[in-house]
Amino acid sequence: MIKYLLDTNVVSEAIKKSPNQSVMHHFARYQQEIATASPVWHELQYGCTRLPASKKRTLIEAYLSEVVWNNLTILPYDEKAANWHAVQRARLELNGKSTSFVDGQIAGIAATNGLTLVTRNISDFASFSDLILENWHME
Repeated sequence: MIKYLLDTNVVSEAIKKSPNQSVMHHFARYQQEIATASPVWHELQYGCTRLPASKKRTLIEAYLSEVVWNNLTILPYDEKAANWHAVQRARLELNGKSTSFVDGQIAGIAATNGLTLVTRNISDFASFSDLILENWHME
């Protein structure tokens, strides 16, 4: 059963030269309980595609296709997530706050699926209500 939705900075941790050991421990511990979101998949693909042909790009392409695509469920930004996002965005704007559109999409997917959003950037998501957040980089 999926319990955690991983943000871009968490999914990409495994391919760093010195990955955060806490994140890697959580990956191993919760491997059957993690998923990511279609906007995260977009960010990962976009970041990779922008790189020039190189050893680094080849490594990232292999990680995305062989590890992420083959092992993580990628949840869609669907009607429920879009409705949640719209309500949250309107509420925040009325209070003079703005958030990244893609962060709202990711938050909507986590909230409407009853998942804990795992991110290093807690502050980017803190203004959303009814959202459970964890930072595996700090544990």
